[in-house]
Amino acid sequence: MLLPKDQEFVSRKGFATEVSSENGMVCLVIKDFRLPDGYAPQKTDLLIRIPPGYPDMPPDMFWCDPPVRLSATGGFPQAADLMETYLGRTWQRFSRHLSPAIWRSGVDGLESYFCLISQALRSSVGT
Repeated sequence: MLLPKDQEFVSRKGFATEVSSENGMVCLVIKDFRLPDGYAPQKTDLLIRIPPGYPDMPPDMFWCDPPVRLSATGGFPQAADLMETYLGRTWQRFSRHLSPAIWRSGVDGLESYFCLISQALRSSVGT
């Protein structure tokens, strides 16, 4: 259900994945995703919900299970304090949205989206 270039990316990264669909969205779960320093726990399952218009339309937000907190304060990262249910699990939502100018239709894919996720995670801990 992933595009060939996205499947190649997750394979190259060595991610253990589960791919399914729910409510018209492709759901990609990265198992035991390693978070940057500054989070507890250090690993979580990461959910990316891929919309029907992808790759012309970008994914929006990402989710973690188990929920993660900032090690320094014990609090949730900014805009990551709501829980939602997908795939029969409760996920912590990281409300991160791309401005339309950032996503390049026909060029960007999961690899570039992971760069944005990494930037968002690092900025939450100030690295």
